[in-house]
Amino acid sequence: MTSGTNFSPKHIPDELFRFRPAAAEPPRQVPSLGFAQDAWRRLRKNRAAAAALGILLFIIALAFLAPVLAPHDPNVQNIPHANLPPRIPGVRLRGFNGYTYFRGALVDRYAAAGVAAGVHYPFGTDEFGRDLLSRTLYGTRISLIIAFIAAFLDLSIGVFYGLSSALKGGMIDTVMQRVLEIINGVPNLVLVVLMLLIFRPGILSIILALTLSSWIPMARIVRAQTLRIRSLEYVQAARALGSSPVRIALFHVLPNIAGTVAVRTMFSIPTAIFFETFLSFIGVGMKIPDASLGTLLNGGYKVFRIYPYQMAIPAAILCVIMLAFNIFADGLRDAFDPRMKDS
Repeated sequence: MTSGTNFSPKHIPDELFRFRPAAAEPPRQVPSLGFAQDAWRRLRKNRAAAAALGILLFIIALAFLAPVLAPHDPNVQNIPHANLPPRIPGVRLRGFNGYTYFRGALVDRYAAAGVAAGVHYPFGTDEFGRDLLSRTLYGTRISLIIAFIAAFLDLSIGVFYGLSSALKGGMIDTVMQRVLEIINGVPNLVLVVLMLLIFRPGILSIILALTLSSWIPMARIVRAQTLRIRSLEYVQAARALGSSPVRIALFHVLPNIAGTVAVRTMFSIPTAIFFETFLSFIGVGMKIPDASLGTLLNGGYKVFRIYPYQMAIPAAILCVIMLAFNIFADGLRDAFDPRMKDS
């Protein structure tokens, strides 16, 4: 700007004062998330729960593909190949290359047993020469099948019993709760022994023993939640409009306790796996030669000091499964809780 020059509004064209209308932009619409979608979003943001879910899906896929992935028949005995250490092709790490110490010197156990060069046992063999990798795959599948069936029966019986007790109320609720306390007072091992007196040891007896007592916590949780929900205004309005108890249970109560039920079910699965493992370990569950995590641990602990891999491998798999299920269940509980803030 030079001195002596006078500017006034009269020298500025009027067109410069006209504002051009901005381009019309459609309002941004954020899609609304339902309860399940919001829970899934929260679950994915929980890295520990997402990693646990991935590990569980991987283990479940391997277990249920055991007939395809297992390199050997899990029950076929091969005595010359008994107690061979793990050997993985291309791995030279001691403990996974087929070498063990014998009288102070490293010995190739596979060469000493006359095993062909192309035959490998990644998890080693047991005292009867059975492939532990094949037996672990089949044993994990058996344990998971028992756990999933027990969890499904726990879900079905517990939800039905808890809903019926809470919605009926009065004397019916009192009698049903007293029956539940009587059943809960009988120890699980006593129920197992009674099942073994009626049925042969195996999957059926374990599932029945689990079913007789495992649904009780689910029934109590569902009853407590139903008693809380049935006193709310919308349930009272539905009842005043003539809705039947079945309709109230299906359309008003169940959708609001679905998160609690799902979390409880996820916690019941590792409990069932541990219970099956315990029963098979003490010899009242699955019977040899049928493989499960419990029978593998039962066979491995007898020779743990000499062949530690026979117990360490199934124990590690059991720990991973239990830990992954519990971490995923914790994440699922946080995802279903609307009071939890996103991190």
